[in-house]
Amino acid sequence: MSGHSKWATTKHKKAVIDSRRAKSFAKLIKNIEVAAKLGGADLAGNPTLYDAIQKAKKTSVPNDNIDRAVKRGAGIGGEAVEYTTIVYEGYGPNGVALLIECLTDNKNRAAAEVRTALTRNGGTLADPGSVAYNFHRKGVIVVSGEGTTEDDVMLAALEAGAEEVEPHAQGFEVVTDASDLVSVRVALQEAGLDYESADVEFVPSLKVEIDAETARKVFRLIDALEDSDDVQNVFSNFDLTAEVQAELENESDE
Repeated sequence: MSGHSKWATTKHKKAVIDSRRAKSFAKLIKNIEVAAKLGGADLAGNPTLYDAIQKAKKTSVPNDNIDRAVKRGAGIGGEAVEYTTIVYEGYGPNGVALLIECLTDNKNRAAAEVRTALTRNGGTLADPGSVAYNFHRKGVIVVSGEGTTEDDVMLAALEAGAEEVEPHAQGFEVVTDASDLVSVRVALQEAGLDYESADVEFVPSLKVEIDAETARKVFRLIDALEDSDDVQNVFSNFDLTAEVQAELENESDE
């Protein structure tokens, strides 16, 4: 699930991520392979690869795995990778909008797994364009809150062209135009601010608040989608009030 959504950093989501570390590693490795294939193995000239590697390291992917992924992606040593990006549109419980981003070497398998996850968990596939119009590609940088103030982040980010800075469970979330992601990330680094991740994501223009019961159903659907090796990211337009977030976190403690 997109880091942009507030619920992505709840204890519920952390537990899901922890229980799927191997699957998470595989998806991070796939990102590295694709970035290396598109832009080469030189980190200085391939900021997308740089960010993919940093994200993998933050998730404790072993360096050997990262190095092999770079070589496979760049075609060093004879190995080669070939993935296709496909974005499916769908609706979850109570009409929650979903964009499902797949990175796959088998389109038929990806389509079947997405359709199965949706139909078994109260979702449906949507016609092309019926959901996507509400989402825009944005750069999203999560900055660590440890020893950092919102003023520090805003000063560095906004001067570099960021659109907004919002409080985040891990610290602060900086939203940029997709084309400004690298320059804003570099500005934050030069200001001595540590960042957890820097990705281009689908961010909704309008969000809809949902109650706890709907949230539980949406979580189950997104979990089922993310069980597929072909599904790389799931983006949604739902939002949770502080009260609903608290209720869900309390449940995860029980």
